[in-house]
Order: sequence, then structure tokens, then C-alpha cells
Amino acid sequence: MSASQQHPASSPRPARQADPGLCACGSQLRRLRCCEMNLAAQASGEAGRHLLPLVERAVQAHRHGAIETAETLCLDVLELAPTQPGALQVLYSIRKAQGAMRAAEALIRRMVALDPNNLWATNEIALLLMGKGSLAEAEIHARNAVRIAPENAQSHNLMGMILTEQQRPAVGEYHYRRVLALSGARDPIVLANLAWNLKTQGKMEEARALYEESTTAAPQVLQTLLGWARLEEVDRNFDLALALLDRAEQIAPGNPSVLLARAVALGRKREYEKALATLDSIASQSRDGSLGPNELLEKGRLLDQMGRYGEAFAAFEEGKRKAREVSGHAYLAEHAAQLAERLQRFFTTGRLKLIPRANPAEGVAQPLFILGFPRSGTTLVEQTLSAHPAIAAGDELPFITEITSIMPKMFDSPLAYPEALAELWMGDHREGLDNLRDYYLQKSRQLGLLRQDARWFTDKMPLNETHLGLIGLLFPRSPMIHVLRHPLDIITSAFSNHMTHGFFCSYALESAARHYVLVMDLVEHYRREMTLRYMTIRYEDIVDAQETSVRRMLAFTGEEFDPSCLRFEENRRYARTASYAQVTEKLYDRSRFRYRHYLDQLAPVIPILAPVIERLGYQI
Repeated sequence: MSASQQHPASSPRPARQADPGLCACGSQLRRLRCCEMNLAAQASGEAGRHLLPLVERAVQAHRHGAIETAETLCLDVLELAPTQPGALQVLYSIRKAQGAMRAAEALIRRMVALDPNNLWATNEIALLLMGKGSLAEAEIHARNAVRIAPENAQSHNLMGMILTEQQRPAVGEYHYRRVLALSGARDPIVLANLAWNLKTQGKMEEARALYEESTTAAPQVLQTLLGWARLEEVDRNFDLALALLDRAEQIAPGNPSVLLARAVALGRKREYEKALATLDSIASQSRDGSLGPNELLEKGRLLDQMGRYGEAFAAFEEGKRKAREVSGHAYLAEHAAQLAERLQRFFTTGRLKLIPRANPAEGVAQPLFILGFPRSGTTLVEQTLSAHPAIAAGDELPFITEITSIMPKMFDSPLAYPEALAELWMGDHREGLDNLRDYYLQKSRQLGLLRQDARWFTDKMPLNETHLGLIGLLFPRSPMIHVLRHPLDIITSAFSNHMTHGFFCSYALESAARHYVLVMDLVEHYRREMTLRYMTIRYEDIVDAQETSVRRMLAFTGEEFDPSCLRFEENRRYARTASYAQVTEKLYDRSRFRYRHYLDQLAPVIPILAPVIERLGYQI
């Protein structure tokens, strides 16, 4: 427990709190000395040298738990010298300990802006941003921390954590192993972090051994036991997972994370009543007697399995409402519409005639793109195809999206994507697509996907179909398999899970439907304007006629039929998606036309989806 939590005097002073001139971030500084301050106009740190004795007193007071004294001194110093680094650091530590994260972020951002080579501050902002889910920005600072101190173990550990969370575990593994090499010790926390990383790569036995080593050295670390329990739940060892959660419960009785993990494991064992009771115990212990966003979504999925559909949808709605409230995220409708408009304006037959295609890279496995809106069945298709000996599983690869970001710089273009593709008409960029293709393949090689015995590796990044035109330019010979499913089933399933793909569209029912229509209209545009190696497969057809559908997909890729593809549930790889549990079961049909149970609740989105439902040949 921090000193600020131990002393009642650590609360911000009421007099300052009542001042309307204070910054809205909660730092307790005036707006003009905080978020509305122009750093460029501030005097150098030398101007505040006479305040150093006050800063030292603040440091000592904070160190000895006199939080109110430390806070008062820092606020007074920063009023006179808002760039004083020592006062910023102490006030940041106080606000962070108090849970005033908006204020803490504002203060640490100021420290990094003032001194970009401050390793401590750089690591702190990366950790803070990772904690709030801003992984892309967190990675920028984590990379800078490694640049500042390439032999600093903490920086590499942070880099490993962020890359693992970003679904780039193979690169994250490198940084964790650098931590072990630099420290020269088998730190239990680092071992547990590496174990989680290996689990996401499907290296279950190696991960399990590391969890055992970590818990032997430090048996009371809650997060390690939770991570190990999660591995066993994913690997279908439910009883062992529950036993590990029993150990975690002894360390932290009533801990919500432990209880949620127990509910998930019980749900996978189909012990639905016990799972619901476990979730209810979380609610009974919370301050307001209710569940959080993740618990509500899990409750909704359990109720759905039990056939209690009205209650299930109510849980989904409340879960999404709380998710919006907690995260502040909402559908970025304007951004999505602008991107779609620009893509349609650029990718036209006339322009595409002038753009050369990338040449195929010979002698290496090629990407096989599995397209589809989240929850359409792409994980099922990937699990099926990657059971074939010639097809490696790539999972959700972010490289197409990365290429859209780096393209302007690689092409020396003042324009953004997609307009930057116009540089291909210049003589010195005629091979620009080959360079982008090589970037994609190099990143895939780093992940270990270019197996010698494989001709293909899958890329099922959600909503890659947004960039279907770019994919067609980079990999004109690569198969594109677009998984279709009844749109109402897709929206129902998307609404019952936590996802950030698609400009946060799934945070509300109507925005999920609107983004689905936008993407499907964009796909139709690409297909009209350019020739693609593209096929569609219906999720419902896979359920109804599995072998016929599998043969059709394999024939499209040019591979011979292999019976192992019909037993996809035996494919022991870990699918890093919300469907990881479903694809460990034999093919079932209980999710087909699931929307029928929710027709009343789906009424607001039926008019939005109706044109695409009709175009795809579905009925309501």
C-alpha cells in the first residue's frame, strides 16, 4: 500500500479543489499552469533554481509519508516554475497513488515533453498508457526507452509486455529474453510474463514449465497464478485451472479477477449455474452492487447458453453501456466514413490501370487472407485450413494496417494513404509495392510464419477487407477467402463480446450495424473496380456441408484435400480471438441463426442491415 493510501491527509486540499480556475484534469494546478500551458513559452529550468530547497523538502516529505505537505510544496513550486522536474515527479507519484490517472497522465506527459531522454519518465508514461489500453502510443514511448537505455532490463520488459498485448508475441519474446540475459537472474515476474507470451504463441508446454518455475520461486504472486490458470483453461485442463484459482483465492479472497476467471472456467465446463453464482458474488462485493463491463458480457454469454435470452441481451446492453462509460470510447463514425470515401475515390479502374502490381516473392510461403467482419467465422476457417500440412497459422497480423501508415514515408510522399499510392506513377517509385511486399514478408518471417514446409500462412486480421485493394496490389496471387454469415448473427455476436476493431463500432448495436454496411459496400466497390483472387464462403454452408466447403476452399488455394481439416478441433494451436473456446469443440450448429432469439432487441438495426441481407441472399 502506498503512503498516499495510508494517510487520510493525502487527499487534495478542499480550498484548491473549489477553485474554478483549477485544471479539469484534477492535478490541482491552475489551468494555465497545467493542460492549457504553452510549454514552448516557459522559461528554462534554471529560472527555478531558487526553489530547489522547497523541492527537496517535498521529496523528503513524500518519502516519509507526509503526503499533504509534499503535495502543498509541489503545487506552490509548480505555480512559480511549472517546468520544475523534481516537483512534477513527486506530484505525479501522488496523483498516481490516489488513482487520479487523468492528472497523472497530464503531469508525466509534461515531464517527457520537457526531457525526452528521461528514462524513468519515459518508462512511466509507457506503462500508464498501456494500462489504459492506448497500446500504439505506449509502444512509441517504450521504443524510445529502449533507445535511451538499450541495456536497461525494465525497458525491455515493458516492450515485451506491450508487444505481447498488441498480438506480436514473437517479437515480445525477444525482449523478455533480453531481460533475462541482462539481469542474469531468473526473476519470477519476468518468467511469468514470458510464460504468458509463449501461451499466446501456442507454446503451451514451455509456458507451463515457466509458470511452474515462477510459482515455485514466488508462490504468492496472484497475477502469476491467474496467468497459469488461464493457460490451463485455454488448453482445456479445466480442473487444473480451477485448482490454481483455488490457490489464488487463498492469496486474495473475493478478488474480482479470480472470480471472473473461475466463472469462465466453469462456463466452459457447462456448469452454468455455478458460473452465474460466481459472477453474482462479484456483484455482491462491489461498491454499487453491480458488475463491470467484462463480467456483464460474460454473464450475458452464460445466460445465452442457458436459453435465457431476454436476460442475456439486457446484460450485453448494460455491459456495453459501462464499457463506453469506463473507456470513453464511441464509434468514430466520421473517421470511418471519410476513410471509406477516400478509398472508393482512389481505387477506380482508371487509376488502377496505371499502378503496377508487386511481383510475387519466390521461394517463400505466401499469405492466404481470410477476410470477414469480426464474429463471422474467420477463426473457424483459419483453424480448419491451418490443420493442412501446407498451411501455417498466422492469426491476426497487423502488417497491412502498418503498411498504410508507413507508406507515405517509404514513398517520400506528402500525401496520406491511399493517395500516396500515386507516387507509383513516378519513375523512382515503380518498385514501391515490391518494397511494401517485402516489409510484410519480413515481419512475417520474424514471427516464424515462413515455414520451410508450408506454402501458405494465414492472415485473418479483422476488417482487412477494408484494404482489399491494397492487398490485391501487394499480393495479386494470394487467395482471399471472405467468410460471410447472416448479418444479424454477426451483429448479435459482436455486441456480446468486447472488441475495439472497426473504429470502436461494437460499443453500440447501431454503430456495429452501420460499420458492417460501410465495409460490405466497400468490398462491393473493390470487386467492381479491380480483378481479385477472391472467393466467398458462408459460415452456414460450412456447418451444413463441412467437407464440401473445405474441399472448395482448399481447391481455391490450389491444395489437395486433407482429412485432418475436418477435425479442426484437434488443432492444438491457440487461437488468439474471442472464438478460442468454440474452435476447440467439434463443429456445431447452435450459433447458426442465433439472431432469431433476439429479433425484438435487434429491431432498430434491421432497417440498417436490410440492403446487405438482401444482397447476400439471406432472409429474416
